[in-house]
Amino acid sequence: MTKSARPELRTARLLLRQWRPDDLPLFAALNADPRVMEFFPAPKTASESNAQAAWIEKGIEANGYGLWAVEVPGAAPFIGFVGLSPVGFRGHFTPCVEVGWRLAFDHWGRGYATEGARAALAHGFGRLALPEIVSFTAAGNARSRAVMAKLGMVRDPRDDFDHPAIAEGNPLRRHVLYRIGRPIDQQ
Repeated sequence: MTKSARPELRTARLLLRQWRPDDLPLFAALNADPRVMEFFPAPKTASESNAQAAWIEKGIEANGYGLWAVEVPGAAPFIGFVGLSPVGFRGHFTPCVEVGWRLAFDHWGRGYATEGARAALAHGFGRLALPEIVSFTAAGNARSRAVMAKLGMVRDPRDDFDHPAIAEGNPLRRHVLYRIGRPIDQQ
């Protein structure tokens, strides 16, 4: 795939698509919600949120994949993001690609994160031929850990790590790492 190719992914209920300018206010509201940002150091300002969206779009342009905007066609034009992203820090498990998600609180509990992440994994293992994909979160984030388990990802406690972007002493610093390898039928 060329780096300029910018695919969209469809599932039974979701469209994982490129970002649009009208997504930014909804993304800022999502990032300002303390429920959504519970396992991050702090909610984001609108300026920080817009900078993150620009960084995401740059990544999609550079890599041909990324953290796609998620739409529920006919119901919600933007509910967050799901997708793949190269891990941007050094760790015992890098370099690697992460599957991640962040959805607006009103759309939790509907299986959207799992559904979107399955599509992202299929794209990563199929079209991108990645040998392995990881996911990680703060140790206390039971909801994201449950999604990782539903995806068939496996945690080895020896892989847990202190996130380098989170200050020492912060209870969110300790992270758990989950992994999944490319299915044998795609090797």
